[in-house]
Amino acid sequence: MKKIVFAAMALLSLFSFKAADAQVSVSLGINIGSQPAWGPVGYDYARYYYMPDIDVYYSVPTHQYVYYQNNSWIKTSVLPARYGNFDPYQSYKVVINEKDPWVRNNFYRTKYATYKGRRDQIIIRDSRDEKYRNHWDNGKHKGWDKQKYKKQKNDDGDDDQGNGNGHGKGHGHKDKD
Repeated sequence: MKKIVFAAMALLSLFSFKAADAQVSVSLGINIGSQPAWGPVGYDYARYYYMPDIDVYYSVPTHQYVYYQNNSWIKTSVLPARYGNFDPYQSYKVVINEKDPWVRNNFYRTKYATYKGRRDQIIIRDSRDEKYRNHWDNGKHKGWDKQKYKKQKNDDGDDDQGNGNGHGKGHGHKDKD
């Protein structure tokens, strides 16, 4: 009897462990809902954004900026005053899915130096893709619905985005180095 109880407990713990494993892998695969409205479109998962304009990282899961100050990397939810003129809606973001990318900051700074000043990236706020629906309440999309959009597009052949489709691929660069 003890063997049966022990075997049942071992089997039950094995199934519990596998179920927990599955939940973790699913939750790590998609984080569209937690990406900020100023993030680039085209990514189901983003761990960090690197912003070459200011040489700063943004952690999507923790909603924190990571910047260099006094010989160390600082994590904070708000950028310090020296970045006061920075607008994340108007800057280029590079998706980096690597743990602690600032450890290789010289690599990223060099690799993406040519992206400084670029303003051609489509952001989540401006996308009408269904997967970004939770961002539609940000004012730009308030009250927007598919039927009205389809009718407008059919009437004038454009989607009022100014680029002909509004579903850009994000122009972001996913980096898994």
